Amino acid sequence: MKKIMKSMKGMSESRQRKAVLRLELDYELATLFEAMGESNKGKMNECKEKLENIRKELLQLKAL
Repeated sequence: MKKIMKSMKGMSESRQRKAVLRLELDYELATLFEAMGESNKGKMNECKEKLENIRKELLQLKAL
C-alpha cells in the first residue's frame, strides 16, 4: 500500500510540475513576442534561454 501511495504522490507532483512548466512556456512565448516587436535583442536572447530550459525539463518529464 505504501508503494502505491508513494507512486501516486509522485505522479501528482509530476503532473503539477508539467502544468506549471506549460504556464511558464506560454508566458515566455508571450514575452518573446513582445521583445520581437520591440526589436529588443537582449530580452529576446534571455527568453530563448528560458524557453530552452523549459523545453529540456519538459522532455525530462516526457511531457513533449
